[in-house]
Amino acid sequence: MGIFVGIAVVVVLLVLVLLVIGIYNKLVTLRNRYRNAFAQIDVQLKRRYDLIPNLVETAKGYLKHERETLEAVIQARNQAAAAGQKAASQPGDPQAMRSLAGAEGQLSAALGRLFVVVEAYPDLKANQNMLALQEELTSTENKISFARQAFNDAVTAYNIARETFPSVVFAGMFGFHPADLFEIEEPDQREAPKVSF
Repeated sequence: MGIFVGIAVVVVLLVLVLLVIGIYNKLVTLRNRYRNAFAQIDVQLKRRYDLIPNLVETAKGYLKHERETLEAVIQARNQAAAAGQKAASQPGDPQAMRSLAGAEGQLSAALGRLFVVVEAYPDLKANQNMLALQEELTSTENKISFARQAFNDAVTAYNIARETFPSVVFAGMFGFHPADLFEIEEPDQREAPKVSF
């Protein structure tokens, strides 16, 4: 009788250990998925940040009286790039994600102002370099939106897994903290800058 109880205890303990290992591995997998999803956002954000100086340089010759607008775009781009680097080192971190969302919102607003100013310059609107850069920027904005959605989906799956039973019992012990979504807070910042001519 004592042997059967001993075997039953060992089997129960073995099942519990396997359950905990499975939970840990699932959380690691989901965390790595959302980190990878953020890496895809990071690639597109860097592409966007690289396009903006070219856009500004193309516009500079035409917009001699709009220096303030051009400087605001570059400043917003630099702040967004810095916030992007911080978020890339800590994807899902609440503070890093809020900082990135705010910086991206400011950059979108600055680009929007630039494109409003560009409308007043027919020669610039017709410039082939400007048109190509605007097309690239529009394409990049779309890719950022898709990558942000994939990231948010991965974060949601991770958060659900870590908050449901039995994972919730072990998540804190193993250092799996909640991850934040990458959301744009202000409704007017949700739209990509308009670049149509």
